Amino acid sequence: MDERNRRTIASYATYAEAERAVDYLSDQGFPVERVAVIGRDLQLVEQVVGRLNYGKAALNGAASGALPGVLIGWLFGLFNWLNPVVSALLLALYGLIFGAVVGALLGLIMYAMQRGRRDFTSVSAMQPSRYEVVVDVEVADRAAALLDQLGSREARKSAADG
Repeated sequence: MDERNRRTIASYATYAEAERAVDYLSDQGFPVERVAVIGRDLQLVEQVVGRLNYGKAALNGAASGALPGVLIGWLFGLFNWLNPVVSALLLALYGLIFGAVVGALLGLIMYAMQRGRRDFTSVSAMQPSRYEVVVDVEVADRAAALLDQLGSREARKSAADG
């Protein structure tokens, strides 16, 4: 994408607002393949979701080890030509158990190695502070005029509701 040949025609605080603007342009027959929504000023947001202790570390490790164990066991079971369904299911079960045990042990070891420096669990996400609707320069004036109409329609609608 070459930003030099594009112009910002609107900026929104949420993605839903930017999406609504692009949808409006599409409804008006505007060539939306010439539009992009760009998130600006990215920031890392880490939401803390709970405390971490030895039990939760083991449980998280078991959960993360169980799925690969099932998949590996199932794949090995498929190579048994005599009775592939039974052996695949049985080895998948063994893989689940083995993966959960190994995952729990690794989870405990990793938690113990941190020595209390990170006693919480969290989820990280990248979030922009604003979303810009950018359009090819050649059609930017038309897009801006259409979004001005959207703004005046929303203003009339909110005045009628109020």
